[in-house]
Amino acid sequence: MSTWREAWDEVHTRVINDAHLVTGDQLSAMVNGAVGRAGLTAEVLVVDLAQRLLSPVSPQLVAPIAVEGTLAGRAYQFGEITSAMDDRGSRLLWVPMFDGTERVGVLRIRLAEEIKDDQELRQRCWSLAGLMGHIVMTKIAYSDRLRWLRSHGSLSVPSDLLWQLLPPRTFATERVVVTALLEPHDQVAGDAYDYAADATTLGLAVFDAVGHDMRACLTTAVAVTAIRNARRAGETDLAILATRADHMLADQGDTLRFVTAVLARLDTETGLLHYLIAGHPRPLLVRGGQVVKELAHLVRCPLGISPVNPDTPVVAREQLEPGDRLLLYSDGIVEARDPAGNFFGQQRLVDFTERASLAKLSAPETLRRLTAAILDYQGGRLQDDATLLLVDWSPKGHRQMSPVFPP
Repeated sequence: MSTWREAWDEVHTRVINDAHLVTGDQLSAMVNGAVGRAGLTAEVLVVDLAQRLLSPVSPQLVAPIAVEGTLAGRAYQFGEITSAMDDRGSRLLWVPMFDGTERVGVLRIRLAEEIKDDQELRQRCWSLAGLMGHIVMTKIAYSDRLRWLRSHGSLSVPSDLLWQLLPPRTFATERVVVTALLEPHDQVAGDAYDYAADATTLGLAVFDAVGHDMRACLTTAVAVTAIRNARRAGETDLAILATRADHMLADQGDTLRFVTAVLARLDTETGLLHYLIAGHPRPLLVRGGQVVKELAHLVRCPLGISPVNPDTPVVAREQLEPGDRLLLYSDGIVEARDPAGNFFGQQRLVDFTERASLAKLSAPETLRRLTAAILDYQGGRLQDDATLLLVDWSPKGHRQMSPVFPP
């Protein structure tokens, strides 16, 4: 075994061992120390919640790099390893950094002159970036510096609470990809998303409480938690899950309001989807690059309001086909207004979704670009909370999110 390969074998061992005691702001220094014997230097850059900036992780503030229009950003957007030369003439690799399939940021790796940039090196760098992605997200739980880099400023109190309640923005298996976004990321109060995955089942939900204050935040938090609690106790009937949320919200008296929602359950083996719409915009089904339908069914009242006819069937079914995409969204998306007061509207949402599907963009990148388009349409600041959740039921969806190495 060559010295170079022996050095690489030690890299992972040292990263794993050192990670136990390192603080979040020391992650770049930690990984840089580990890769030195392999002829490399390394730095961790994390992406912010808006997915517009990649910030170096350091005890000191360092200028971020834009996601748009940079090679670092390209690595992040497309999940590919990109190469470059720095201003000193050294060779660089930008390596996408994932926690599972959640895009966390990138590694900046500088190569010594004697190091060959080949497939073996890139595979090893990709493996290292995956390990660092897991470590970064573990350290965020107790690192204010990492949280600040993720928010790039202060979050409102309701927004901070909601982000801590939510699952990661992206999850994938070999059968399905689910990804979600919230905007405005620093001021969101009443919107939320949720999902839970097991071997053959994917539970999904989006929520939108009335109002834009702490009361709206608490309403959504209670609804999400009530449904999770029932689901984790073994309940699978969507109508019963909705009823549990009704009762929990009602038990709070006049303290809380109501919340609209879509609840769904997807069999990831067969593509059979069960869904319930509680006063919420209807999901869109994308097939063959086109929006073929809204999932129209009897809409029950929002969560927190007991149905007038509780025995009325409110759970519907839809059979998905391989390659289908399902888009769940809140009304803050279609009701975004330009300076003249014109709505973004459902048709623009449909047009953008179809173009992204035809362009073969990954599900997470589709949502990132859609959110940017909506924010640009409204001059950079939404007037209402906006949630997007996209499900890609395809055996190929996860392949669009990471580097492809020739066999």
